[in-house]
Amino acid sequence: MASEVVVVGSCMTDLVSLTTRLPRAGETILGHKFFIGFGGKGANQCVQSARLGAKTSLICKVGKDSFGNDYVENLKKNGISTAFVGQTTDAATGTASIIVNSEGQNVIVIVPGANLLLNFEDLKRASDVICKAKVVVCQLEITPAVSLEALKMARASGVKTLFNPAPALADLDPQFYSYSDIFCCNETEGAGDSFVGALAFYLAYYPKLAMEEMIRKSNCVASVSVQASGTQSSYPYRKDLPQDLF
Repeated sequence: MASEVVVVGSCMTDLVSLTTRLPRAGETILGHKFFIGFGGKGANQCVQSARLGAKTSLICKVGKDSFGNDYVENLKKNGISTAFVGQTTDAATGTASIIVNSEGQNVIVIVPGANLLLNFEDLKRASDVICKAKVVVCQLEITPAVSLEALKMARASGVKTLFNPAPALADLDPQFYSYSDIFCCNETEGAGDSFVGALAFYLAYYPKLAMEEMIRKSNCVASVSVQASGTQSSYPYRKDLPQDLF
């Protein structure tokens, strides 16, 4: 079954520790809460699209480990096709270790792991789903050349391309500009991904809407996400949103 929104991108397991203050070098401090969340720009955007009602597919790579297994389950729970979610023994599932103090300041260590092993072969295997999509979405948390190739494949089949150049790269290949129908820059973690996922949904399902209107509606969706805690856990479902958004 064809997916209308296809996302090529990252999956990260967030390992979050809450403390009163950040540790200094060499210091061990006591935290008061720990939780594991699902993140990564690609998966985040895909989850938000799916929760609005889009038929979605995620093309990504995770490790053959417990985090990877849990991630595949999370995607399935969100109704996302996992046909092209690869699991590798050559690297661990991508992680973001995050320490947050009581003021909300944080330090983050990202280990991309399996995300960087998503390659051209994986895209070739998924070429049918890419070329039959309404919208293909890419970012920069996987190898940039792989994102660019996905945009090229989509464009060659007349599929609309939505590119979110985040995290920002100093020397972005200029070809990204040529192969992106929509170049969506934002650096707001979480809300930015909710916005991109919503925009992909509107591009796929309401292609006749004026771009200003799509952006306004996507902003409304993203503004709901910042009122709840967590990343994907904060993303609204269609049933919880004002029906005039649809």
